[in-house]
Amino acid sequence: MTDKNQENQINQPVAEDTHLRQEPNVNERNLTANPGDRIADESQSVEEKAKQVAVDDVPDITGDKITVPTYFVVDEPDGTKKALHHVKDAEEISDVIRAARVDENGNRIW
Repeated sequence: MTDKNQENQINQPVAEDTHLRQEPNVNERNLTANPGDRIADESQSVEEKAKQVAVDDVPDITGDKITVPTYFVVDEPDGTKKALHHVKDAEEISDVIRAARVDENGNRIW
């Protein structure tokens, strides 16, 4: 191939050889949820859960890029923190949002 032909050549992405991969991809594992939606088998601290991301830098319905945490960390009335899973605990997350109030200074009141 001449230099001129190489300049005009278009390289398109092609599927990788599946036989060379070490681990199966998401489709091959037959997951019923997005990887970020899955709940870990082992116990995790609230801090570990707070770092997990379900959806990262993807456009929402308006086109804005968003990041969605896997767990929403909320303060309990007794002062402890609780990690609520964005799918499994969606109803409880909604209850927490409805219960939240702010005063005239913008401070949260429970």
